[in-house]
Amino acid sequence: MAQEMTDKELITITIDTYMNLQRIKKENGNQENKELDYQLKGVMAKLSSLGVNVEDLAI
Repeated sequence: MAQEMTDKELITITIDTYMNLQRIKKENGNQENKELDYQLKGVMAKLSSLGVNVEDLAI
């Protein structure tokens, strides 16, 4: 039987994903990457819906 993830676990995993994408974006420099930007927007929306202020996490 599978256990459900707690909200805290979900938030932690989503923050890790956001931070990984931020590092990729920083290394990308000025190179445009629409998919990366789209992924970041999606993760930011998820974190916002979970009550996490993503402005504190920006590089």
